[in-house]
Amino acid sequence: MKSSKKTNLYDRIFEIVNLIPAGSVATYGQIAHLVGCSPRVVGYAMHSVSAEDDVPWQRVINSKGKISFPEGYDEQKAILEAEGVVFDKMGKIDLKKFGWAG
Repeated sequence: MKSSKKTNLYDRIFEIVNLIPAGSVATYGQIAHLVGCSPRVVGYAMHSVSAEDDVPWQRVINSKGKISFPEGYDEQKAILEAEGVVFDKMGKIDLKKFGWAG
């Protein structure tokens, strides 16, 4: 069972992530700054998302413009590419082009 403090924080994170439009990405740090928590907490929140949550988890990446976790990498990349996000040969996203201004 989640504590109410954790649930409220995750809900705030999810609200922000839901604002990121298709074809754009945001970093864990960017979301953390907006919510007032650490990037690691944003990562934990994204990891907790289930299909029923309807949160575009795939749009949150690391500060280097890359997908952070090998588990689910192919799925996340495929979803982002379907939304129009382009990866370079090194698997990096140009944050100047695809980064959310939030």
